[in-house]
Amino acid sequence: MFCFCREKSREMKNNIRVERAILNITQDELAQRINVSRQSIHAVENGKYVPSTILALKIARVFNKSVEDIFQLEESDS
Repeated sequence: MFCFCREKSREMKNNIRVERAILNITQDELAQRINVSRQSIHAVENGKYVPSTILALKIARVFNKSVEDIFQLEESDS
């Protein structure tokens, strides 16, 4: 079950920053590729927002990875 509230967003970790570094792209460039704001990417990347399934799939597609390769549940939620 996903929660879209700020308090629960810490339940999911991600490695977007690492994947962006590998591709040498900025938050803004990633945002443009998936048609969202840079602020949205910033919020997801910093764990302030849990992305929708569609957004998570779009992010994973940019990196040519599975959603599970990009996003992981915290240990306490596994």
